[in-house]
Amino acid sequence: MKKYVVYILLIALGVLLGRVLFSVTNNNTEKHEHSSVKHEKQMWTCSMDPSVMKSEPGDCPICGMDLIPITVSDEEEEAINPNQFKMTKNAIALADVETIVVGNSQREEKNVVLSGLISENKDKTATQSAHFDGRIEKLYVSSLGQMVTKGQPVAEVYAPELITAQQELIIAAKTKDNQPLLYNAVRNKFKNWQIHTHQLDEIEKNGKVKTNLMIYAHVSGVITEISVDLGGHIMTGKPIFKVADLSTVWANFDVYENQLSLFKVGQEIDITTKSAQGKTVKGKVDFIDPILDERTRTVSLRVVMDNKNRLLKPGMFVEGTIENHMEASQQIQVPETAVLWTGKRSIVYVKVENEAPVFELREVTLGSKVGNYYIILDGLHSGEEIVSKGTFTIDAAAQLQGKKSMMNSDGDTDSSSHEMHMNH
Repeated sequence: MKKYVVYILLIALGVLLGRVLFSVTNNNTEKHEHSSVKHEKQMWTCSMDPSVMKSEPGDCPICGMDLIPITVSDEEEEAINPNQFKMTKNAIALADVETIVVGNSQREEKNVVLSGLISENKDKTATQSAHFDGRIEKLYVSSLGQMVTKGQPVAEVYAPELITAQQELIIAAKTKDNQPLLYNAVRNKFKNWQIHTHQLDEIEKNGKVKTNLMIYAHVSGVITEISVDLGGHIMTGKPIFKVADLSTVWANFDVYENQLSLFKVGQEIDITTKSAQGKTVKGKVDFIDPILDERTRTVSLRVVMDNKNRLLKPGMFVEGTIENHMEASQQIQVPETAVLWTGKRSIVYVKVENEAPVFELREVTLGSKVGNYYIILDGLHSGEEIVSKGTFTIDAAAQLQGKKSMMNSDGDTDSSSHEMHMNH
């Protein structure tokens, strides 16, 4: 009997131990499985644009297609800095993104190119003004670009004031032997009105008042502005037209503030125009505006150019080229395609990992533009890898993921609100 009791106790003990061991094993398995689940996260992306990444299902904000589920590793996500973001290799390939490693430049290209515009030489402009009140009865200058020569008739004017003065002149002419001072005073009045003497001689000779008097040009040049119309009124001191002497013209260039150190008054500059079939003309910097345009962050640089052959027309585009005397070995240069410029900030995207496509926005300070390259004064170091092609695509991916981007300097962790802003 005791023997059976012992057997029963042993069986009961075995069952109890089995339950304990099974429970421990099961708990370990559950913990392990639970731990594994913790390292994976369900996300949704677009099959056409894998740079789109959302935490919930919906439509692609770019193409409108249904998002598809993918699994993202928490460990990989946590390994990325908050200011950085990751793209899939498939997205990089579809966007045709290219990167380069920057370094101290040894490029042979040393020319700095500026874009400019031809304008009239404002030091050689003049205004034909009215010297009395009247009405335009005939107008002989009617189009911009018309050439006017000093002494040429420009208009016939009716003026009540001049009719009264003519009557005074006729009377004074008859008594000029007895009252020469009065006669000279009347004649000088017409002289101040810029009325030619041959008209006065004709009035004295015929003894008749002219209803209209002729106005003659007292300036020469090409008409750049006409301020009156046929039948319109002129007023004392108001302009009738403006002229410019185009024997010399200005070539005006905009220079960014970070390029100013390259320029000085008297410096030689090569200027090319399309009208001259690629022919280069040498000029000298005549003026650099001391006031910076806060809107464009540029100053105006001016070159006076000889134009006796009249080949240069106001409004023509020109290019100015100077030699860059900065030491190339001390420069970091990046392609212009790598730089995004908002007007206030210049940015590039740095690839922060050699193998994984992880990127980070970097603000840089631009120097001069040398050919198709920008000199980087601050923000990059030799040996860093940056996006040189597909920069806009990378920036769009940063915006969609709520990271710092060209138009969002602070980043936005709420990607859904950021996408809503993008859609609007």
